[in-house]
Amino acid sequence: MRNKSLIIVLTLIVSALCLYYLSFSFVAANIQNKAEAFATDAQGNVDLAKKQSYLDSMAKEEVYLGMTYEEVKENELGLGLDLRGGMHVVLEVSPVEIIKSMSGNSKDPNFLKALDRAKELQKNSQERFTTLFAQAYREVEPNGRLSRIFSNTANRGKISYESTNEEVVEVIQSEVDAAIDRSFNILRTRIDRFGVTQPNIQRLKGTGRIQIELPGVDNPDRVRNLLQGMANLEFWEVWSPQEFTPYFMQVGQHLDELQRAGKLNIGTTTTTTNAPVAQQGASDDVLAQAAGADSTLLDSTAVASAQTDTAASQLDSLNNQQAGVLASLFTQMPGGIGANVRDTAQINELFNRPDVRSILPPNMKFLWGVKPLAGDNGQQFVEMYAIKKGRDGKAPLTGEVINDARQDFDQAGRPEISMTMNATGARKWARLTGDNIGRQVAIVLDNYVYSAPVVQGEITGGNSSISGNFTVDEAQDLANILKAGKMPAPTRIVEEAIVGPSLGQEAINQGLLSTVAGLLIVVVFMIAYYSRGGFIADLALLFNVFFILGVLAQFGAALTLPGIAGIVLTLGMAVDANVLIFERMREEAAKGLSMREVINAGYDKAFSTILDANVTTFIVGFILYFFGSGPVKGFAITLMIGIVTSFFTSVFISRLLVESTFKKAGKLSFSSALSNKMFRNIKFDVMKYRKPAYAFSLFILVFGFVAMAIKGPNLGVDFTGGRSYVIEFDQAVPASEVRSSLLDDFQQAGTEVKTFGASNRLKVITSWLADDESTEADTQVRTALEQGLQQYSNLNPEVLSSSKVGATMADDIQNTALVAILLALVGIFLYVMIRFSKWQFSLGGVVALLHDALMIISVFSILNLFGISYEMDQVFIAAVLTIIGFSINDTVVIFDRVREYMNDNPRLGIRGVVNPALISTFSRTIITSLTLFLVVVILFIFGGEVLRSFSLAMIIGVLFGTYSSLFIATPIVVDTIKEKDKQPEAAPQVQKVR
Repeated sequence: MRNKSLIIVLTLIVSALCLYYLSFSFVAANIQNKAEAFATDAQGNVDLAKKQSYLDSMAKEEVYLGMTYEEVKENELGLGLDLRGGMHVVLEVSPVEIIKSMSGNSKDPNFLKALDRAKELQKNSQERFTTLFAQAYREVEPNGRLSRIFSNTANRGKISYESTNEEVVEVIQSEVDAAIDRSFNILRTRIDRFGVTQPNIQRLKGTGRIQIELPGVDNPDRVRNLLQGMANLEFWEVWSPQEFTPYFMQVGQHLDELQRAGKLNIGTTTTTTNAPVAQQGASDDVLAQAAGADSTLLDSTAVASAQTDTAASQLDSLNNQQAGVLASLFTQMPGGIGANVRDTAQINELFNRPDVRSILPPNMKFLWGVKPLAGDNGQQFVEMYAIKKGRDGKAPLTGEVINDARQDFDQAGRPEISMTMNATGARKWARLTGDNIGRQVAIVLDNYVYSAPVVQGEITGGNSSISGNFTVDEAQDLANILKAGKMPAPTRIVEEAIVGPSLGQEAINQGLLSTVAGLLIVVVFMIAYYSRGGFIADLALLFNVFFILGVLAQFGAALTLPGIAGIVLTLGMAVDANVLIFERMREEAAKGLSMREVINAGYDKAFSTILDANVTTFIVGFILYFFGSGPVKGFAITLMIGIVTSFFTSVFISRLLVESTFKKAGKLSFSSALSNKMFRNIKFDVMKYRKPAYAFSLFILVFGFVAMAIKGPNLGVDFTGGRSYVIEFDQAVPASEVRSSLLDDFQQAGTEVKTFGASNRLKVITSWLADDESTEADTQVRTALEQGLQQYSNLNPEVLSSSKVGATMADDIQNTALVAILLALVGIFLYVMIRFSKWQFSLGGVVALLHDALMIISVFSILNLFGISYEMDQVFIAAVLTIIGFSINDTVVIFDRVREYMNDNPRLGIRGVVNPALISTFSRTIITSLTLFLVVVILFIFGGEVLRSFSLAMIIGVLFGTYSSLFIATPIVVDTIKEKDKQPEAAPQVQKVR
C-alpha cells in the first residue's frame, strides 16, 4: 500500500481532532447533569429556575482546558430543534413597505395598482419583488416614469427626476438589500439579548428571508413579538453621574436597611464585581458638526475622564457602606458605572420595585449598554445609563427623522458615521444638542444604548458625524442601526415550527434506537457473509460513525433527526464500498492469485468505481444542501460528511486493517458458508426481458398518475401552505370524530386529521387562513383549534408541536424542490458523460433516475388511493434525491464493469458484454441493496412518525432503484447506441459467480 505512513498519520490526526471536539459534548453534559442534580428536590422534582441559575453561575467559570462553560457549550455537538425542542422561524422582510416608504407613501393610483399586481406575480415567481414591481408598473402605465414618484427629499442624491426606470429600480433594490441587512443586525442583537443557548440566525441567500432557530424556547408569543416588532430608535438626554448620584445613594441606603431587616434576599456574586474595568481608549464616541466649512471635531476625553472620576467616587461612597447591596452589584466603567452581565436581571428587578421607584425622580429611567466589555477572569461587564425622560415620557427625537446614515472616513482616515436628518429632525436636533453642550446624548435602539456621545456645540443643518474608536464593521453596523428608523422594514413570519421538549426527547430515543438497530443489522450481516473480512468492514463502519459525529462537532453543525437518518443511511451505503472491494477480491482469488495479489488487485480495481459512485451521491447531497432548508439541510450536511468519511474509512482504513490482519495471521478469509452458497451459477439475459420491464414500469407510472388525478397528491404543509398541530390526548380518539368537531371552527376549510405515531396522538392540518401569514391569523387558527377540542377537555388535549408555512413560502419550496431534482439529474448526466465518454451512458443513467423518482411518487399516490396516506413534504423530497444518489451509485458500478469488459474485449459488441457485466456485479448489487433495504426498514419501524414518509420512500426507492439499474439503465444504453457504433456481436458469455 502506497503512502501507508501518511494514511496512518492522517487517521491519527483526524481521530485526535474528533475526540477533542466530541469531548466538549461530554463535559457540557456532565455539567448539565450536575445542574439538574442541584435543582432536584427530595421528591424528584426539578426546579428549572434553580437549574438555570446554576448554569448561569458556571457560564464564566473555567471548566475544561482553560475554557469557560459558555465556551464549552459553543463547541459541543448541538442538537437540532426536533431533538431538543424549541422554535424554528423564517422571517421575510417586507419589500412593499420599503417601497412605499421610499415613495413618501405616494397615493398615485398607478403606483398602488403596480404594487398590488407585483404581489400577485410574486405568488408564482422566483424573481425579486423589485423586478416584479418594475414589470407590473410597465403593465399598468407603459410610458410612466418611476422618478416622478421617487424623486423626493428622502431620496435626494440617489434619484432625480431625470433618472430612468432602470436606475430607480436599482436604487430601490439596494435599499431593500440594506433594509434586510439592518433587520438582520437588529434581530441578531435582540436574539443575543433573549438569553437562548446556542441560537442560530442566518440570511437565506437570494431571498429577503432570515432563518432563526431558538432551542429550548417555551414562550412562542414572546418570540413572535420580539422578532416582528419594529425597531424603535430614539435619542435621549442623559443624567450626569453628579446628578443621579444622590438618588443612587438613597436607593442603596434603603436596600441596605431592607437587607439588614431580613426583608430582602440578595445573594452576592461569586467574584468581585466592583473592581474597575479597564478603560478602552476611545470608548466614548464624539459627535461632530459636519454641516459647515467651520465644522469642528470635538474631543470628549476630558468630559469622559470627569465622568469616570465621578463614578469612582460614587463607588467609593457605596463601598464605605461596608459592601452594601448596590456596592456588591456595581463596578466602575470607563464612562460611568456598570455591572456584571449576569447581575443585570437582578438589578432590573431591584430598580423596578415600587419602593425604589418612589425614591427616584419620575423622569429617570435606567438602560443598559448593548456591548459588554471584558473584565478580569473572563467576566463581562455592561455599562448602565441614567436616561432623562421628557414631560410626556417620550424621547425628544426618534428615528423617523433620519434620511440617511452611512459609514464614512474622517480626514485622518478613521471610520466614522455620517447621518442626515429631515427639516423637522434638524430643528429638534439643533435644540437637543444646544441644550446638552458638555453632556451625553444616548442613541437607543430597542431600549439598549448603542452609543452615548458627548456634545460640545449646537449642531444645525441636520448633518452630523459620529467618530470614535470604530472598526469599519462597527461603523457600518451603527450606520445601519441609525437608518433603521428612516426605512421601516416590517417582518412577517412565513414559516414556523414549534417542537415541545417531550416530543424532542421522544425523537432522541427513536433516533438512537433506529441507529443502534441499523448498525447491528449491518454488523451481523457483514460478519455472516464475509467472515473475518466482514469484521474488518464493521470496524471501518464504527470509525465512520465516529468521524461523522466528530466532523459535525468540529464544524459546529447541529445533529437533527433527519441527520440521524443520514447517519443510518450512510451505514447502509458505506457497506457498498466494502462489498465492491471484497467481491473484487473473491473474483481475483478465484483466479488462483496469492492473498497479497488479491488484496492489491481488489482495492486497485474497485477504487475508480467507488470514487465515481461517491462523487455522484455527493453531487446530490450538495444540491440538497444548497436548495434545502431546515431538516433537509441537516440531512444533506450529514450525508455529505458521511460520503467523505465512508470513502476514507472504506478505501484506506479498511485496507490498513486488512493488511495488518493478513500480516499477523498469514491468512485472511472473505467467504463464509453463506456467501459460498449464494449467487452461484447465476444466468439471465437482461436484453431478453427489457421490453416486459419497460411495459411494467409504464403500467405502474400510469396507474400512479391516474390515482393522483382521482384523489390528488397528499402534499404536506411544506408544499400547500397552512398550519399543522400535533396533539396528544390521555387516550385514543378517532381521527374522523376530531375532524368533524373542528370543521365548523375552521369554517369548512380543508382540514385533515390523522393518527401520528401513537394511537392517542393526532396530527391536525388545516388550510384555513393559509394565505394570511399575520400573527393575528395564527392566533385566530389556534383559538379555533382550542374551541373545537373543548368537547375532549376531559382527555386533556395538549399541543406538542405546531408548524406554519405561508402560501408564498410553500410556492417557493415547491419550486426549489423541482429545481433541486432537475439540477441533480443534470449534474449526474454531465459527470457520467465525462467519466464514460458516451452520452448514451448518461442518458441511460438519468432515465433510470427519473424512473425511480416517478415510481416513488406513483406508489405513494396508489397507496393514498387505497387509504394508506403518507405526506409528500420536504423530507420526502430529500428521500427522492437520496434514492437518485443511491440508484446512480448502483448504476455506475454496472456501467463501470461494462466499460471494463468493452476495453478488455474490443472485438465484442456491447450486447456481448452487457450480460456478463451484469452477472459479475449481481452479487454486489443485491448485497448492497439488501443491507440498505434492511437499514431503511429498521428506520421505518423505529424512526418515529416524523421519518415515516422518508423511510417508506426510501424502501420503495431501494427496490425500484435496484430494478432500474438492472432492467432500465443498461438496456437503454444498448438500445441507443447506433449500429455503426456497435462491434460485431458475439454470443453472450455467462460468467459463473462463486
